[in-house]
Amino acid sequence: MAIEVFNRYENKYVMDSKTFYAIYNRLLDYMVLDEYNKNDKFYTISNVYFDTEHDSLIRSSLAKPKYKEKLRVRAYGIPGREDKVYLELKKKVCGLVNKRRTALRLDEAYEFVRTGMEPELQPYMNAQVVREINYFLTRYNLLPKVYLAYERIAMFAKDNRDLRITFDTNIRSRRYDVRLEDGDYGEPLMERGQWLMEVKAENTIPVWLSKMLSEHHMYRTSFSKYGNEYKKMRNERFAEERMFV
Repeated sequence: MAIEVFNRYENKYVMDSKTFYAIYNRLLDYMVLDEYNKNDKFYTISNVYFDTEHDSLIRSSLAKPKYKEKLRVRAYGIPGREDKVYLELKKKVCGLVNKRRTALRLDEAYEFVRTGMEPELQPYMNAQVVREINYFLTRYNLLPKVYLAYERIAMFAKDNRDLRITFDTNIRSRRYDVRLEDGDYGEPLMERGQWLMEVKAENTIPVWLSKMLSEHHMYRTSFSKYGNEYKKMRNERFAEERMFV
């Protein structure tokens, strides 16, 4: 069964392709590839983020409060309406990320968020997480606002499955056709050849990893995919408005 509750710290780093390959090849001495990467070098993750009409969740998140939260539905590849996906509630409290998710059919996930009514429980669902998401939905009137997809390589430490590193590239987004089943196209969110590395750990990272990052002059950065998409969209709208002033 897939892990459905996560508590961990996440540190992010942005790099070019040359640095990615250098770090990736060295990590293979300490880490193993995720099962999704066994037969193919990359796998595609697609998400729909939900927010209020006036984007209150992402605007609050960008203000960097001690507590923030978001809701998304996630699939691996392009799902059909009856395929299983994950509805995920992600919270961050003083730097600690808590993610809770439950499997649902895609049509069940859409209907749950649209109506706020819990789906009829099935064996593949996490009942506790369904209740928590239901409570979250009582506090907000949410709409599907942004589609985000990317290619990922994921790795686990050989001696510690709590240490996970992911590399995402070709991050793309759209604010039209905001449905997972419509395909994984969109406008690029990063420059070509850029990679986002995330180091995810329940505790501190090992010394060997800290030294490796230092040797490659990698320093933590604040990079939210949804947050960067929102800022990009907002800047484009401001630019359009100035054209008509």
